[in-house]
This record gives sequence, structure tokens and C-alpha cells, in this order.
Amino acid sequence: MTSRRAVLIGAASLAMASRAGTQQRINRMGYLSGGAATTAAAYSAALLGRLEELGYRAGHNLMVERRFADGQLDRLPKLAAELIALKPDILFAAGSQATLAVSKATRTIPVVFVAVTDPVGLGIVKSLGQPGTNATGLSNQANEFQTKLLQLVKEAFPTAADVAVLHNPLNTAEVRLILPQLKQAGATLGLSLRVIEVKTPGELVPAFDLLKAKRPDLLYVLGNPLTFAEHRHIVALANAQRQAAVYALPEFAEAGGLMSYSFSLIEQHRAAAGFIDKVLRGADPAVLPVEQPTRFELVLNLKTARAQGISFPSPVLLRADRVIE
Repeated sequence: MTSRRAVLIGAASLAMASRAGTQQRINRMGYLSGGAATTAAAYSAALLGRLEELGYRAGHNLMVERRFADGQLDRLPKLAAELIALKPDILFAAGSQATLAVSKATRTIPVVFVAVTDPVGLGIVKSLGQPGTNATGLSNQANEFQTKLLQLVKEAFPTAADVAVLHNPLNTAEVRLILPQLKQAGATLGLSLRVIEVKTPGELVPAFDLLKAKRPDLLYVLGNPLTFAEHRHIVALANAQRQAAVYALPEFAEAGGLMSYSFSLIEQHRAAAGFIDKVLRGADPAVLPVEQPTRFELVLNLKTARAQGISFPSPVLLRADRVIE
């Protein structure tokens, strides 16, 4: 009896030690964003908040090493290499360029991404249903929803013909996927698209000086790490010269931009936590299907519209998911 009791106590002790070891395991995650730490704060909080709900506490059983390119996309390969050198268990990448950077730098460390434009077309995964690589996560369908925004532009501004597109030529997804599709859609809608290139924050003011001289009917601002990091500055520049402008992220409309149409980055970051949890528990990214957004939001800023003397047509107003007064 004594011997049996000793065996049971020993087994129980081993089980407790095993559980404790599991609970105390430190998971290491590299976090890469093409944007700025300040503008990414809410999304980082959404990701880490959801991870905590799933049992991962940053600074306890989850160590996160972050790198931000501050909109300077040419910095991403170096930042990705820095994170990979730390030998994390998993990498999280926000945006197409950040994901391309880590995918090119490693094919062994698991990668979970958000807001990637056509991950198949960019060569990040082999297919949405069966990624077949070390990466999976959430696509943003940017080449589709930004074309939809162009259609909404035609409805909201039926007389518009000349549209300037603010674009970062360092953004591979924009160059290879988004701009060609936008130009094709613009031709169908009777819109002439003129591309204005901005690679750094310092090029924004000269770009808006050019806009002021050319005075297009409308400015279309693509959503990328540079424009997102500088979204308040861009909105201020557009509004200062009463330039009607539409944007591909709701944060622009919330900052005073006239109109936006997009998916929710907050929702994508929370959903990404589920992918991270599965991978850290042993799931293979190669077989975790890439998810796509199912809900898009049209936001109209009526305060800005009134200041610019713009009236949205009733069908557009009725279609709006959110109106900012």
C-alpha cells in the first residue's frame, strides 16, 4: 500500500510538473509592420488583447519583439532579418510588403499575416485554401475593394472625370496588382487616372503642391504603410486646399477625410491571433486556409463635405455604414 501510494504521489507530481512546464513555456514572436508604432498601436493592442484571451500574456509566456518601418518600405528586408536572427517561434507581419519581406527571408519560421493584397499573386502562398508554404493569415482583397471604391466614387461624384491616385512605387502590391486593375476599372467608368508617386513622407508636400496646380476632380489615396503612417498629415493637406479626396482606410475619414471604403484592420488583427494560437499549438501554416474579409464599411464625413460644399447623392448616403457629423 505504501509503495502504491508512493507511485501515485510520484505520478501526480510528474503530471503537475508537466502542466507547470507547459504553462511556463515562453513563446517568442517577431512583429513586423511597414507602418509606424503610433498608428499601429490600436491594431497591436487588438492582436495582443485577443492573444491574452487565448492564454498568451505579453511579457509572461509571450515575448514580442517589434520592428516598424515608419512607412519606409525599403527598410523592411533589414528589419525582417533582425527579427529572424532572434530565432522566434513565429512571425507576425502586417501588410503586403512586410509579409513579402519575411517570406523572402525565411521559409521555415511560421508566418501569420494580415492585410495582404492577393497573397497568391504575390507568391506568398500557393493557394488560399491550401497555402503550401510557411505562411498563412488574412488577405485584404485590396485589388477588389479598391476597385469597388472607384465605383462608389463615380456614384458619389458623377461629373468627376480626372482622378489623381496617390501611390507609393515601392509597394509591390500596388505596382503589380492594384494600379493595373484600377486603370482598367477607371477606363470602364470613364475616369482618367493620373498617378502621383510618393515614396517618403518628405515627398507629400511637393505632391500636394502638384495637385494644387493640376486641380483634379478627385484625389484617390491608396492604403499602404506610408499613407497610413501619414494619414492625418495627408487629410490635413487635402482639406487645406479643399481637394475632394477618397481613401482606402476608415482611419482617414475618422481623421477628417471626406470618404472611405474598406475592411476592418482591427477585426483582422483579432482574427490573426487565432492563427497564431493554432500555429503555436503545433498546426502547420501550410494547411491553414487564408481568410478573406466578408464585411466592408463605407464611411462618409459630412462635416468635411459641408466645409468643401459637397453634397452626397441620396443613394450614396443611404448606402453608408457610418456617417461622421
